[in-house]
Amino acid sequence: MATAPLRRVRLPVPHPAPGEVLIEVEACAVCRTDLHLAEGDLLPHRPRTVPGHEVVGRVVACGAGTEQPAPGTRVGVAWLRGTCGQCLHCARGAENLCPDSRYTGWDADGGYAEYLTAPQDFVYVLPDGPPAEQLAPLLCAGIIGYRALLRAQLPRGGRLGVYGFGASAHLTVQVALAQGATVHVLTRSEQARRLALELGAASAGEAYAAPPEPLDAAILFAPVGDLVPVALQALERGGTLAVAGIHLSDIPALDYQRHLFNERTLCSVTANTRADGRELLSFAARHPLRVSTTPYALGEADRALADLAAGRVTGAAVLRVKDSG
Repeated sequence: MATAPLRRVRLPVPHPAPGEVLIEVEACAVCRTDLHLAEGDLLPHRPRTVPGHEVVGRVVACGAGTEQPAPGTRVGVAWLRGTCGQCLHCARGAENLCPDSRYTGWDADGGYAEYLTAPQDFVYVLPDGPPAEQLAPLLCAGIIGYRALLRAQLPRGGRLGVYGFGASAHLTVQVALAQGATVHVLTRSEQARRLALELGAASAGEAYAAPPEPLDAAILFAPVGDLVPVALQALERGGTLAVAGIHLSDIPALDYQRHLFNERTLCSVTANTRADGRELLSFAARHPLRVSTTPYALGEADRALADLAAGRVTGAAVLRVKDSG
């Protein structure tokens, strides 16, 4: 990992373009995608872009022709920033697959800052009550985990395996449990295993261990390709493994009979749709999620990334931006 890959700079407050809002940031969660960009696993789309795409803040100004959300509204900004709205994928509701999609903190400045701009059609109106650091992880960790759960096609009352247990996994497990699933967590961190059991997982074991029973579905959150055959082999006939990360190390050779036969399915998860975001936030309003966070000041963003890389973060790392200095 690069040492201190971020540079702290002073930038002018951005001006919202037509169709955009200017947001004063309260908090921004730290995503593993930010780490992949900092370490060079993902190539930058735009040089010297401010990272961060799990943003909670308040609208302070609107661009020309923009009336909603009105100034004073609390909003969230997520990874997906824009799409063409016209291609085949957008037309069928799969806007996350749009070839012209754009992303917060990759194509435009994100939330590791005191202010950012965002398109009015791609922000989420948030409740005023909950602390910002509790809401911020929902904007990516929560949304992507929710989409991964949909992609895994877990049957009602089914057995779900979760490989890796960070920010996204600890939220997804709670959604699955609320839907009646039995959850088995497999992860390298003893601290994460303890948290999984506290949240209601039926078991929590080592990452490469076999779960105590066959799995109807599994989600791989750890960016470790070696775990793909391990998770596939743990599936019941007809089971599905969803790979939730934007980056994954190389997958070793698969054996067709052991890993894929009997109609096992391997699929990926690509970004999120706005519908995913609305559904997850609505679910969280009905079923409050326990969001485990490790807070940092804005100036400690490098340390947050280093702790995330070293596995020292339990739950989600969150930058407290407003009044953090």
